[in-house]
Order: sequence, then C-alpha cells, then structure tokens
Amino acid sequence: MPTRRRRDRFVPPAFLPGPVLPYPSPVISTFVSRLSAAVLLLAGLTLLFAADAVLPAVVPGFPRSASWLGQLLAAAWLGLAAVNWLQRAALLGGIYGRPVVMANAVLYLVSGLGLLRALIDGAAPRAMWVACVIALAFAIVYGALMLRGPFDRLRNTEIGKG
Repeated sequence: MPTRRRRDRFVPPAFLPGPVLPYPSPVISTFVSRLSAAVLLLAGLTLLFAADAVLPAVVPGFPRSASWLGQLLAAAWLGLAAVNWLQRAALLGGIYGRPVVMANAVLYLVSGLGLLRALIDGAAPRAMWVACVIALAFAIVYGALMLRGPFDRLRNTEIGKG
C-alpha cells in the first residue's frame, strides 16, 4: 500500500500502529539510548573478556578466581545495551517505552549510589569517580524521561503533528 504525501509531511499507511518516526528521530531519547548502549557495551565487553584483570584492580583483595561474578555482571550490561540499541529509534519517555526507561533508570541509579557510597567510604579508587558521575548523570536523564516524557530536540517539534 503506497503512502500518501501531503505538504512534505510523511503520512504512514493506516495499517502501521503508532507514530512512525522518520530517520533521524527528532527526539533526544535516541541520542540517550545510543550513548547508554555504547557505555554499557564498552563496560560489558571489558568485564566479559578481562574480568580477572579489571576486578582486582578496582576492588582491592578481589580474588581472581571469582572473575565469573564480573562476567555475570557483563552479561546483564550487554543485555541492556542490546535493548537500548534496539530501542534507539523508539520514542522513550512518559508512557512510551516505560520498561526500557525504568530498567535504565534503576540500573544507573543503583550503580551510581553504590559507587558513591564506596567512594565516600574509601573502598574504591578515586578513578571510579568518573564511573559514578556517568552513572548518576544517566540516572537523572532517565528519571527525567520517566517522569516528564520525551524531550524534543527542537522546541516547536511535536511528534505526530506536521
């Protein structure tokens, strides 16, 4: 079924559900999803293949024989990175994509607060401040997406209106 065109506006066929966003999406959540996927992919691959080297450096006294714990964490991070990558073109925020936004918000909030506590207690190296700031920044962004809704890149851009 061909699409109808009216005044340079894309009108999807009637059988497609929901708003169909032309690529690239005018919503900032696509940038957030891609950035989150990249961060989780990098951290997940690092822990997956070098957990026995990374974990003892980050956690003093961590036994090399327990590197499988890091690999389990890497599996979770890689899974969420895949979800973020697959949802990169979807509208996220408010009621849209709530499970993805909630999963990311919880992951980054718990990670950021756990790192913050370890850093304040002196149990983690100072270099972990970078990971803490990144996690808390993502927690704030995903919390705002969950409570406020999608962020428009342009003020006058509205999804579904031409």
